[in-house]
Amino acid sequence: MRSFYKTIPSPVGKLTLVCAEKELAAILWENEPPDRAGAEEPEPADQNPILLEAAGQLAEYFAGRRRRFTLPIPETLRGTPFQRRVWSALRQIPYGQTLSYGELARRIGSPAASRAVGGACGKNPLPILIPCHRVIGQSGKLTGFGGGLDTKRRLLELEESVLAKG
Repeated sequence: MRSFYKTIPSPVGKLTLVCAEKELAAILWENEPPDRAGAEEPEPADQNPILLEAAGQLAEYFAGRRRRFTLPIPETLRGTPFQRRVWSALRQIPYGQTLSYGELARRIGSPAASRAVGGACGKNPLPILIPCHRVIGQSGKLTGFGGGLDTKRRLLELEESVLAKG
C-alpha cells in the first residue's frame, strides 16, 4: 500500500503527517523519520487531500478553534492489543483535562500496568489526535512524552487557555 507524507509548521515544531490511501496513519515529531510510521518509504505529497485536511484541523487546534478531530484514521492502528486499548482510552480523556498513568491503567482494567500504559503512550502513532499529552504522573508532574516535556506542557497550556476563554 502506498503512503504519503507532508511536513507542516506548528507552534511545537515541525510535524510530519503520514497517510495511507484513505487514512491518516501517523503524526511524527520534528526529528522522527517518516518511515517510523510503519510505511515503506512514504512519498512526499503536499496536495494529498487527507494530509491537507489533517494540516487544517491541526492548525485549527493550535489556534484554539478545534477541540475534537474528525480525521479518517485506521480502525485498527498498528500496535499490540494492549496498546490499542490504551489508545482507545486516551481518546476518552476530555479536552483540557488530565489523567494519571495509574488511573488510565485502572480504566482499561489493568491497574498494575501504569508503566506499560506509559510505554503504550510512547508508541502512540497519532499524538495530539490521540491525546497522550493529557496523561501525567500520579503526583501531577509532567513525565515522559515523545515530543518532549516542553511540548507536552505547551499542549496542556493551550487547552487550558482555550477552556479559560470559554
